Amino acid sequence: MNKKILMIAAVLTGLSIFAGFAQDAVNQESSAQETVQAVSQSAATSAETASAETAKDSSAIKYIAAGLAVGLACIAGGMAVGKIGAAAMGAMSENAELSGKALPFVGLAEGICLWGFLVALLIIIL
Repeated sequence: MNKKILMIAAVLTGLSIFAGFAQDAVNQESSAQETVQAVSQSAATSAETASAETAKDSSAIKYIAAGLAVGLACIAGGMAVGKIGAAAMGAMSENAELSGKALPFVGLAEGICLWGFLVALLIIIL
């Protein structure tokens, strides 16, 4: 169990580092475009520049937060489906009439992943 958790943590860390590098590449492209616009306009104030830097920093944090929301929700949903599914199959092997009552609980556990995706989408959009 501990090896699985460590592997999941390592994968999430790697993905967040990759997202940070990808965001840096996007920031470099956008900063090059901003430089071209600044030269053509030649009227950028220091307050606008400071707000642009703050926006760049917060956007990187948004992507990391969205990745963590989806990743942790999917890990938790997978663990829940595994435990609930095993219990449901055990109950149905003893009494076949319980299949209609046990399977909706598996669907509820899968909904955890959807909520994580929804939270991530809202983080990115807002």
